[in-house]
Amino acid sequence: MAFFSFRKSTIDLTTVRTVVDALELPEAVYKTCPWQPRELVETGLRHWLRCCGAAMRDDQVIGMPSHAVDEAWHGFILCTQRYARFCAAAYGRFLHHFPEGAGPPDSSHGTMAQQLGRTVVAWSLVAAPDEECVLWDLDRRVGVDQPWGIEAGRVEAVEAELARTTHNLT
Repeated sequence: MAFFSFRKSTIDLTTVRTVVDALELPEAVYKTCPWQPRELVETGLRHWLRCCGAAMRDDQVIGMPSHAVDEAWHGFILCTQRYARFCAAAYGRFLHHFPEGAGPPDSSHGTMAQQLGRTVVAWSLVAAPDEECVLWDLDRRVGVDQPWGIEAGRVEAVEAELARTTHNLT
């Protein structure tokens, strides 16, 4: 799985969504991502990039829940000029990728389970009303041999805790 860290910055989530929605992904993105339907993987990549905006804005480290989307993201990163332009437009700076075990060790990032929980929280910040995230079970849906993902019960538990926390703040 992948994870990354950020430094605090001002990121507008509406801008992130606009830039992600307008993103044209070249064929090269899918060189190491053979899974079908490609449209589902592309939707997953767009969901991931939106989650990254929320995580960067809130100075959080999130975990990648989909091997297929991770491969598509790798392909996008290899389109270096396009990826750099996208990052500048969406986030105001470059979004670095640190594959698990390759980034700087930092115990404050928490476990991968905690990072994946924060991905669910990030989604709650960027999702349109009634929009469902495809990341949680995308690998199973596209036939990845050893799927990653987040079990539905875990997603529900994180969302319930987030709702309780939000309710207690009001």
